[in-house]
Amino acid sequence: MKPQILLIYTGGTIGMMKDPITGTLQAFDFAALLDKIPELNLLDCAIDTVSFETPIDSSNMNPSHWVSIATIIEENYKTHDGFVVLHGSDTMSYTASALSFMLENLSKPVIFTGSQLPIGDLRTDAKENLITSIQIAALQNNKSAVVKEVGLYFEYKLYRGNRTTKINAEHFEAFASLNFPALLTSGVHLTVNHELLHKHYSQVPLVVHKTLDPNIVLIKLFPGTTTVILQSILEIPNLKACVIETYGSGNATTEGWFLEGIQNAIAKGIYIINVTQCAGGSVYMRKYQTGKHLEKIGVISGKDMTTESAITKIMYMLGLQIPQNMFKTVFETSIRGEIS
Repeated sequence: MKPQILLIYTGGTIGMMKDPITGTLQAFDFAALLDKIPELNLLDCAIDTVSFETPIDSSNMNPSHWVSIATIIEENYKTHDGFVVLHGSDTMSYTASALSFMLENLSKPVIFTGSQLPIGDLRTDAKENLITSIQIAALQNNKSAVVKEVGLYFEYKLYRGNRTTKINAEHFEAFASLNFPALLTSGVHLTVNHELLHKHYSQVPLVVHKTLDPNIVLIKLFPGTTTVILQSILEIPNLKACVIETYGSGNATTEGWFLEGIQNAIAKGIYIINVTQCAGGSVYMRKYQTGKHLEKIGVISGKDMTTESAITKIMYMLGLQIPQNMFKTVFETSIRGEIS
């Protein structure tokens, strides 16, 4: 029996066709996908499609949409062998990261993909991204899925979803995973790095977590950050967590006003998470004195997590209501392969 793949269209460039007369981009009916891309008939799998009632630009993506995607997967989990989520590229890494935490005990592939050019464009990257994503979702070994995690496929490479970040707004190679190698490379053949894939041995059922708490904030430090800026952010009503993008390996100013502001926030029960603003690398707060001060006052290390992964993991953990005395330990522990 052929693998059953569900294609979930949320919006984005990949679902557009260019009107040959006006040149404008128009969404097309994904139910007629096989008519638009006849090459899909050559794939050794059966494809079903479902679309958001109103497809959205990924800039409008929010946690309620993540819940909608997770719900679609949950409702079709028993009848399908894999899922491909078509998504605008701008916030795809956020959504892929969020779904990786929301889908506990995942034993089937959930592959995110999109494109930089619409599917009807002569030079489009949409067809290759879509066709190969479906092939990956349909990969099986002894009737068991090869990929059992949330991945992101773009420009010949499959990455772990919660390790990715968008690095380029114009090139086809739009995404990178600088702290973790590609899970699969597409060339003449699909080359799978089996040793890197998430291992799922248990037969426990899928658990979908739909409670996310967005009461968090992101601060990117820069030379010139002032006490007024810091205090105005940390005093936001109902704030529960703050991700700080620090310099290098987790360093920040040692000015008294900064450390005092962070310490006061932690004393009020606000979680402060330290991630690097570098594209790659990790937070090591013990490496320099400027980082040691942060560790001493109780700042949580984001280690080598991406900002996208850190933000969505916090939303997930706050939704689970992890006890305060356990929050740091759980956050600094890899639960979906998001930390090396």
